[in-house]
Amino acid sequence: MFGQNYNMNKQIALKNSLRQLWEQHSFWTRSFIISTAAGLGDLDLVTKRLLRNPSDFANLLKKYYNNDKAETFQKLLEQHLLIAGDMVNAAKAGFTEDVAAYRKRWYENADMIAAFLAGINPNWNEKKWQNLLYDHLKMVEAEAIQRLNRQYDADIKTFDQIENQSLQMADYMASGIINQFFI
Repeated sequence: MFGQNYNMNKQIALKNSLRQLWEQHSFWTRSFIISTAAGLGDLDLVTKRLLRNPSDFANLLKKYYNNDKAETFQKLLEQHLLIAGDMVNAAKAGFTEDVAAYRKRWYENADMIAAFLAGINPNWNEKKWQNLLYDHLKMVEAEAIQRLNRQYDADIKTFDQIENQSLQMADYMASGIINQFFI
């Protein structure tokens, strides 16, 4: 009985931690988009906070995987964010060809993340991660375009979808760790 409660508490704590990290990822990405679109004075601070998210993920993953694996994920997620930032800035400037080039790199990065995650946990499927990440990218790009075009109602609705999808990624990540490490 005690062991079951202990494991259940560990499972809940892991799931909550991952949900918080994925929601922070989405929230600070949104804040970056808003600050960029509006030219707000908080852009540097928002960017710094957004770029803390990959190291926060790595710190959690180090509890289950070695430092090299956690740091690899951190670097891949940092690349994901930096490419997204470049894409938003190019879209704001109206550089359509640059947006297309960044989009291509963004999806290549998503493929690398999906392959990496599937490679470190047998409970994570590469195609499932790819689908989750592609959905995320499509929604974040839509959100950025809507914000840049001052389509605020659509932008808010899209963010609601992003938030829900972030929770799906968190839960999938948590279930894989729970099953791999018998938590």
